[in-house]
Parts: sequence; C-alpha cells; structure tokens
Amino acid sequence: MRGDGDGWVVSADGAAYWGRHGAAGLLLRAPRSDGSLAVLLQHRAPWSHQGGTWGLPGGARDSHETPEQAAVREAHEEAGLQAHRLIVRTTVVTAQVSGWSYTTVIADAEHQLETVPNRESAELRWVPEDEVAELPLHPGFAASWARLREVAAALPPLVNGQS
Repeated sequence: MRGDGDGWVVSADGAAYWGRHGAAGLLLRAPRSDGSLAVLLQHRAPWSHQGGTWGLPGGARDSHETPEQAAVREAHEEAGLQAHRLIVRTTVVTAQVSGWSYTTVIADAEHQLETVPNRESAELRWVPEDEVAELPLHPGFAASWARLREVAAALPPLVNGQS
C-alpha cells in the first residue's frame, strides 16, 4: 500500500530526496553473545536509489506519522520486525534541507530478532557495531554513523526491557 508520503522532494539546488513529508529509518541494536552490540543493516536492492549500499530499514513518512511511527512501520515492511519487540530509545535528525528531513530512530531489542526481507532488500544482516564502517554504506548513513553511534552509546542501559 502506498502512503501519501511516497514521492520525491527536490531541493533548491536540484537534489532529490525521497519522502514528501520527510523520511525516517530505524537503527536497531541488540546484544551479541559476547555482550557487545550489533545493529541491523539492510543491503539495498540493486534497483533502488543508492542500490548496493548498506543502510537502515526506512523510508518516506506519511503526513499523519511521527518519525518513530514511520521508522517502525518501514522496519516492519522491509524487515518483518514487529513493533512490540522494539524499544524506541531516541530520535536524531540526521539530514535536513529546506522542506525535507531524515530522522533516525534508535531502538533496542532484547536479542537479535529474525528478519524477513522484502523486495527492497538484497540482504538483512546483524553487523557488529565495530564493523559497520567497513561496509559500503549509503552516503547519508555513512555521513551520520559516527554521530549516531555516539548518541546511542550515551543512552542509559535498559533495565528489565525498559529505558
């Protein structure tokens, strides 16, 4: 089902951005067996914008959605993640131009959840945080990864699945 947010916004300098009402993505973290964290990344399908790069499940916001709602919906559509298994921690606006923004929603899961890729994903993979930057990242995600990692690291630990 297409939402009312699907479509391109063109900035004053002619650059195109997906999402008529902005866009949002989910940075989902979960513990690994050694106690370190992994993040869920999406290897974008070759036919998609910036295809072949690694980024976050995400996409266009609909007019009635908050960034959190859009990111969780997109993660369900693109990775089969169920909202009740995610603990949203915070949001970070990671890109902004006149009339458009991209918000990254940082969330945690109690363990590395199983995923089901849709046609927009060549692959979904849990990647150790220390190895993320070694992948060919989507340019927007690459530009924000260090900041996102700092923000996420500063979050208080979860206690009994609650922030």
